[in-house]
Amino acid sequence: MDQPKGTKVWKCFRPKYIITGFLLVVAIIALITVAVTQNHHSSRNSKYGVVLDAGSSHTNMYVYKWPAEKENDTGVVEQVHACEVEGPGISSYAGAVEKAGVSLKHCMDSATEIVPQAKYRETPVYLGATAGMRLLRMENADTAKKVLSAVEETLRLYPFKFQGARILSGEEEGAYGWITLNYLLGNFKESIWPRFLPRTFFNTGTAGALDLGGASTQITFVPDQDKIEAPEDTLNFYLYGKNYTVYTHSFLCYGKDQALRLKVLKDVLNSSTGRIQDPCFQQGYARTINVSDLRSNPCTASHFTPPSYSQIHIEGTGDYEKCLSSIEKIFNIVECPYSSCSFNGTFLPEVTGQFGAFSAFYYVMNFLNITKQPLDQVKETVKAFCSTSWVEVKANFPKVKEKYLSEYCFAGTYIISLLVQRYNFTNEKWKNIQFLGQIQKSDAGWALGYMLNLTNMIPAEQPYIQPLSHASYVSLMAICSILVVLLLFIGWVIYRKPKCLKKEII
Repeated sequence: MDQPKGTKVWKCFRPKYIITGFLLVVAIIALITVAVTQNHHSSRNSKYGVVLDAGSSHTNMYVYKWPAEKENDTGVVEQVHACEVEGPGISSYAGAVEKAGVSLKHCMDSATEIVPQAKYRETPVYLGATAGMRLLRMENADTAKKVLSAVEETLRLYPFKFQGARILSGEEEGAYGWITLNYLLGNFKESIWPRFLPRTFFNTGTAGALDLGGASTQITFVPDQDKIEAPEDTLNFYLYGKNYTVYTHSFLCYGKDQALRLKVLKDVLNSSTGRIQDPCFQQGYARTINVSDLRSNPCTASHFTPPSYSQIHIEGTGDYEKCLSSIEKIFNIVECPYSSCSFNGTFLPEVTGQFGAFSAFYYVMNFLNITKQPLDQVKETVKAFCSTSWVEVKANFPKVKEKYLSEYCFAGTYIISLLVQRYNFTNEKWKNIQFLGQIQKSDAGWALGYMLNLTNMIPAEQPYIQPLSHASYVSLMAICSILVVLLLFIGWVIYRKPKCLKKEII
């Protein structure tokens, strides 16, 4: 078509635009491809595991996920889901064992929604029962077996790889709690150090673990002294290429619930009427306990002399100092065949270094809002709480269940007695205790440590190998980025100053 006279025609070299644009697209695609390929972890290289923590008062279920490749022979495990089972612990179903398994269904159903369906058959499920079942086994071994069988029957209904239900020893419970704590705190591998925890805490070696449940309590740490005088309190672990020798002891019957029963028993032995004025409950609080409960409980039965009455009537007086004195009576501190003991003739090395306290240690102290306070302030807070009337306490915490609320005075005092008087945490050493509920979104407790240990027995798939070394990856990313910027600049120059053949049609 003829152009009108006077029109300026720009005959540009279009290939320059095409080539520049093409190279820009290629550079951007290369940049994205390198980044995605290097950082993508395919789901087929992930494994899952389910652990049920069957405690004395309740059961928790955890779903863990880790890469199939190993780092120093230990899987890198993270908690991706937690579910609290409704109802009491499985040991409470001794009179109706079939209900023990049924109680787990809600949480197990939730696990099927978290674990990818393609992973069901290879996902192991473990159930570990702790002090509640240890006590039931002491009381009636056949019933304990029936409860575990009922639990196994339910767990086998799910499409996972059920690996068994067993009762953990107290030492295992303590040691696995220690592994969990130090794994989450990054003491085994620097790369997983929690960003929110300053390096000034838990910054050297490993941290000790303090665990308090309903029926037992554990203390586990690596002592400074070379020799642990009680070999039965020694465990060895090989983790992340290192050997660890730890001291661990579990005190059965000295969890907060059973310790309260022991204290009540001491009070009963000194009462002829069955009416007890208890300083560990607030003024105005009252409860009734059946004597038969003490007679059938393994923690109290061996010390029990049946009184003439069938019920015990407890009335609170709310006195911290007297409560502390009454708690001291449940510990035997006379006999000690070693250089140093905690109580009941149990060897205890000197507590040194940092400690993490979890489970009921954390729940009680967190409720009282004293997880970070110095020891003197902790004592004053517990003292003030105990002296508050029951009416006022209920008004201040209307949503807390009465069973738990009524026992916080005792529990807080018991923790002070256990840690300060029995474990010898002085005012200065108290500063080394960190009360922890969760770390990096994972619950502190034995379940993760159990999973970490068991992953050594799970065969790894072909390890996922990153296509490039870190240096090569950085270099390629830098080259691609520079190329993109350069092409953008060239395109801008061409657009602003096109080198075209100009011709004006006359």
